[in-house]
Amino acid sequence: MKLRVQGREAYAYTGGKPFDASLACVVFMHGAMKDHGNFTLLARWFAHHGWAVLAPDLPGHMRSAGPALPSVEAMADWLLALLDAAGVERAALAGHSMGSLVALEAAARAPERATHLVMLGTDYPMSVTPALLELGRSDPLAAIDRVVTFSFSTLAPKPSYPGPGVWLRGGGRALMRQVLAHGRDPMLFHTDFSACNRYANGFQAAAQIRCPVHLVLGTFDQMTPTMAAQDLAKALDATVHTVPAGHFLMQECPDDVLDALRTALA
Repeated sequence: MKLRVQGREAYAYTGGKPFDASLACVVFMHGAMKDHGNFTLLARWFAHHGWAVLAPDLPGHMRSAGPALPSVEAMADWLLALLDAAGVERAALAGHSMGSLVALEAAARAPERATHLVMLGTDYPMSVTPALLELGRSDPLAAIDRVVTFSFSTLAPKPSYPGPGVWLRGGGRALMRQVLAHGRDPMLFHTDFSACNRYANGFQAAAQIRCPVHLVLGTFDQMTPTMAAQDLAKALDATVHTVPAGHFLMQECPDDVLDALRTALA
């Protein structure tokens, strides 16, 4: 579905069903260097089980016009503008990695509009090493390879989503490279990961949340380690679900993640 958000064209995947703003709505926010495809399984399940679904591409990512937004705060404002454009008054907000910070900030800025908050593969502060930021500036393809290396729990994860025979590491690398090439912005990696690194409003935002909060964390996540999310979980009074996966938990452990989301949004 195409929308006009903040004066530019935006795309949101609706899970294979026509969007109906009268239904309970869930919004899925992707992480750095990703797009709506990160949430295909979850989006389709909820769309086919009575929910209205929006899985947008953030500005400058695949089908949404750029430029990419430089901060989590700007992305949160964009998310709220997306709800306005879609005619959605209230929604459950779910986000992965960078998208989890966007969902948190949006829910804090408009607490009356968030029915649930689900943060996947998250921690706070979401620090990024200076070496990775510099690599993202000088050689983004090498930076993508490094992120993928640390985003799965094993060198040979079992074939998983979307089906047997899928090369998860290769798929993760290909998606990030596709997002980089499609936007024709060689600084996109640096922009996204810098936004994560600079976000400093997490605990202040947590104090504004008024809806139920669930965290879905990968036991073997090296990008956003489970231990690093403990203070955030406490500040949010969140229910924590752990799944046996790394940072790309939706791809590595899809059924467990879906079960966690079904519980969170029940």
